Amino acid sequence: MITDMFGSFAPMMPMVIMIIGALVMPALYFITKSRRLLPAASLVVIAASAIMTFLMLEAGYTGTYGSLFTFDAFSGLMLLLFQTVVFLAVLISGSSIETTRMHVGAYYSLLLGATTGMMFVATASDLIAIFVGVEVVSISSYALVAMKRNDPRAAEAAVKYVIIGGLSTALTVYGISLLYGVTGSTNLMDIGAALATAQFSWAFVIAMITMIAGYGFKIAAVPFHMWAPDVYEGAATPVSLFLATGSKKMGLVVFFKIFLILFVVAQTAFATAEIQYVFAIIAAITMTVGNVVAITQTNIKRMLAYSSIAQAGYIMIVLAVMNEYALTGGLFHMFTHVFMKGGAFIVVAALINVGLGERISDYKGLAKRAPLIAFAMMLFLFSLAGIPPLAGFTSKFVLFSAAIYDPATGVMSQWVWLAFIAILNSAISLYYYTKVVKTMYIDKPKDDAEKIQIPKTFMAAMVLCLVFVIVLGVYPQLILDLCANAAAAFF
Repeated sequence: MITDMFGSFAPMMPMVIMIIGALVMPALYFITKSRRLLPAASLVVIAASAIMTFLMLEAGYTGTYGSLFTFDAFSGLMLLLFQTVVFLAVLISGSSIETTRMHVGAYYSLLLGATTGMMFVATASDLIAIFVGVEVVSISSYALVAMKRNDPRAAEAAVKYVIIGGLSTALTVYGISLLYGVTGSTNLMDIGAALATAQFSWAFVIAMITMIAGYGFKIAAVPFHMWAPDVYEGAATPVSLFLATGSKKMGLVVFFKIFLILFVVAQTAFATAEIQYVFAIIAAITMTVGNVVAITQTNIKRMLAYSSIAQAGYIMIVLAVMNEYALTGGLFHMFTHVFMKGGAFIVVAALINVGLGERISDYKGLAKRAPLIAFAMMLFLFSLAGIPPLAGFTSKFVLFSAAIYDPATGVMSQWVWLAFIAILNSAISLYYYTKVVKTMYIDKPKDDAEKIQIPKTFMAAMVLCLVFVIVLGVYPQLILDLCANAAAAFF
């Protein structure tokens, strides 16, 4: 039915809806001059795109557009993830005081445009298509960070973001050009077929190094992570939410598409074991640096930024293990992370909205001033740390177990040491998460502190994330089965 309605263009329909929405937003604001209409209109566009994606998944639809884009269970699930991220960002943006001085037409257009770029990456089957999608997201993100007016931190963050992003782009283009020179194609499966029987080539090695470095910037993997704390601190909090939960996931999808296809699906004849150890080392260093440096942070947004770096390290376990079960765990953790980290940023944005600062010490006695908000923040942080029975524990259990045991072969994995490092890092993270909880529940508020009331949209977004954090912890099959189907379709 999908094919009958849209023909060969069907795989592109969720993106087309988002593109139309992104183009309409500035004109809609110019005509109506209503700041309240645009968030609602954006949510309608996102909902329409998500419904289209869901219907295609439910129908079991698979299809390609040219040789550039493919819609299947994997890409469809990633589209839903990115649509969820932008839904949460838009939901709180309309009530956020951090976005009131922005040009709202451009702001919502950039959010929808950046999401479209992520969706292009999710469906892309060609290096050029992936590159274009990533650059659409990057350029939109630079502008979104800089749109927080009269804040020198935002201007500084945007400049750093652009400079490091430019370096990332240069490295990526160089790697793609080398890979094209070695294989004569930019299509991922054609590249894999060419490499399956190829001999060792230094050009291929350099291509892999430059592409790991270039796309490592997108997920803030160590040592390409230094932009993240400054950008998350300087940007408006809804934008920080969008980057932490969306942009990073896009970078991980890029890694999955390039490296898992080249080294597992296409069975490259050389360097597979070596690239696995490279990713294992990067994953171990990334999660360790992120958690250790987070301990010393006094700004809540910088702490959450370093926490995101550590979470990226956990998900990179997939690239070390390189099997279907690991990808299932990685996809599941990506989904739970959207609600855990997204919920934490929603709480931060809500408290900024009522005049509370960004320092952890500003949260003293929050449990007495806003019991529900403090309780939600505690659950989000404990879920990030992996405390049962919350979603973070369940997704980490699946992800880490993939580094211990391979259910396909029934033998112990060689990556047990990586799982041990990940578990140790989760224990380390509990320290700085507990520090925030202690500040909220044990430290006394100021004598003149009043009760806190947040806007209804913030409350709705917070409760939505809280429900998923709890439900996915006790009933993971709600998403886990979809992740397993997506991983099977990928391989």
